[in-house]
Amino acid sequence: MATNNKNQNKKNLKESSFKPKFNFYWIYGGLFVLLLFYQFYNGGDIQNKEITQNKFESILQSNDIDKIIIVNRNVAQLYLKEEAMSKVAYKKYKSQPSLFQGKVPAFEYKFGDLQNFEKKLEQQKRDFGLEFDKANKEQTDFFDTILSYLPFIFLIGLWIFFMRRMSGGGAAGGGGGQIFNIGKSKAKLFDQDQKVKVTFKDVAGLQGAKEEVQEIVDFLKTPEKYTSLGGKIPKGALLVGSPGTGKTLLAKAVAGEAGVPFFSLSGSDFVEMFVGVGASRVRDLFKQAQQKSPSIIFIDEIDAIGRARGKSNMTGGNDERENTLNQLLTEMDGFGTDTNVIVLAATNRADVLDKALMRAGRFDRQIFVDLPDLNERKAIFNVHMEPLKLGSDVNAEFLSQQTPGFSGADIANLCNEAALIAARKGNTEIHNQDFLDAVDRIVGGLEKKNKIISVKEKKTIAYHEAGHATASWMLEYAAPLVKVTIVPRGQSLGAAWYLPEERMIVQTEQMLDEMCATLAGRAAEKIMFDKISTGALNDLEKVTRQAKAIVSIYGLNEKIGNITYYDSSGQSEYSFSKPYSEETAKIIDEEISQIIETQYQRAISILTENKDKLIKLAELLLEKEVIFKDDLITIFGKRPFQEAEINTSGENDQPETVENSDTEEKKQREIKTEQ
Repeated sequence: MATNNKNQNKKNLKESSFKPKFNFYWIYGGLFVLLLFYQFYNGGDIQNKEITQNKFESILQSNDIDKIIIVNRNVAQLYLKEEAMSKVAYKKYKSQPSLFQGKVPAFEYKFGDLQNFEKKLEQQKRDFGLEFDKANKEQTDFFDTILSYLPFIFLIGLWIFFMRRMSGGGAAGGGGGQIFNIGKSKAKLFDQDQKVKVTFKDVAGLQGAKEEVQEIVDFLKTPEKYTSLGGKIPKGALLVGSPGTGKTLLAKAVAGEAGVPFFSLSGSDFVEMFVGVGASRVRDLFKQAQQKSPSIIFIDEIDAIGRARGKSNMTGGNDERENTLNQLLTEMDGFGTDTNVIVLAATNRADVLDKALMRAGRFDRQIFVDLPDLNERKAIFNVHMEPLKLGSDVNAEFLSQQTPGFSGADIANLCNEAALIAARKGNTEIHNQDFLDAVDRIVGGLEKKNKIISVKEKKTIAYHEAGHATASWMLEYAAPLVKVTIVPRGQSLGAAWYLPEERMIVQTEQMLDEMCATLAGRAAEKIMFDKISTGALNDLEKVTRQAKAIVSIYGLNEKIGNITYYDSSGQSEYSFSKPYSEETAKIIDEEISQIIETQYQRAISILTENKDKLIKLAELLLEKEVIFKDDLITIFGKRPFQEAEINTSGENDQPETVENSDTEEKKQREIKTEQ
């Protein structure tokens, strides 16, 4: 019985899926069929009705005509008497009444001049005592009328076609498919019919952010818990964080957990080529949300419409974008906005948003979605490794230690890359080495073992990398080395992998040691060959940024003092003037140069003291092409100081509000590449 019901349901579903949908072109087809039908039935066969002059005079003199109607001053329509229709001579001309005109004439006679024709009729009527009526009328053919209006119909149809295309699609009844739907909201609605399956269980890490948004979900489910104490629902929450940290994923989890209508769209969906469309879409969006309240609106990448007004580069703000922002501000907190609608938004450029948008009463909460720490990375690895076929040697805790600075999106990409590498090798399981190879592939690029390098260049690269490894081993605050290679990878000819500590703050000595280790590559070239090359371009770029940060951003230079010229609002990039005088600029340049040169001489001194070990390491690198930490222990012995343990509570080397002066520190392994 259950099987029969199941088959019947499938049959009904199949029949319903083949139901034809209405199309506007059906109307055109119907009109065309009616036109053909009219032409076919309008008056019968015209050729059989037309008669000659002799035939006309014969019928006229026989007194069989009941009525003559002159049409358009050149055609005479002859209607016969009822008794005449029974005559044998007229039987073959007998026709059915027209569908559109009723009784139709039996004959049609085309004459010449109207005045002569009427005189002839009057004379015949007197001479033969004829009895018939005569009338004149003007008649227009329906088909000729359609042809006369055809150019206008074509132009109107062309205009409708282009308007439908510009308004976002030609599908009838679809969103934006009609002419006047261009101002309608493009938000995608998730409700009981279309639920989101992502929940908070699918979001690993982000403990603080999840607690904030869970409270919003809890308010929508049990509002009396908060209103009983006099609390009010927050108007909005802004998710702020680096790309890939999980802002959109968190919003999906809110949609899956809330159980209320959820409107999702991007900030660019408000932007259109027509003036006033953005503001109209904002009004329509909030109108729909209010009709389905309590509800949630999620605007991803809100900086597309929320940028600060009046601070554009040259010509002032874009009026259309500012009008859209003004409407959004009014809808979120203005007169008559006491509705149960919560607005969630996400951006990684909170510094460029308008202050009116950020105030309390609009976005009451700013939720910072940070890069995951050690424990959170472990949880994220467990989520992404669940669908993978893993070997017994894979350890999520070890991989989380190898990936400081990785975001959730980076970890997802890493797991997928490891699966691809294992499949490329023909393995049936993904092993730990596949994950390490994936880390190297993502950070350093693809290996290029077939790249042609001369013996002299290869030797220079080997000593350059050995210089990095030697100096970092001898410096207390330099990041611990993991691997050194002279195999070309990506755009680099050689690379050194380091595992930096996860620190919340960085001291001056730590930055100086890192700069010294970075400059040790060029220092090794100077010591061994008494020549330097262009291979240190990446190193010089990095230490210059670090030295500039020491002097002008973090206030770590004694001569400049406790002053920072960093602008967290991001508006300094639009300014043509520097925030300091020319004299101060000269001092800053001198201090930057002095810091770099001091660390360069320090690197030369360290490498000179350990020249024999430097040579031994470089020769080993030329032989093996890849060396690891154990090889350095064999050559140098244990590091002369205790390595610091990884701080599990740390995330970035710099505070969240300041851009890291060394972008490579944000990656899991710090790589020094030679270009």
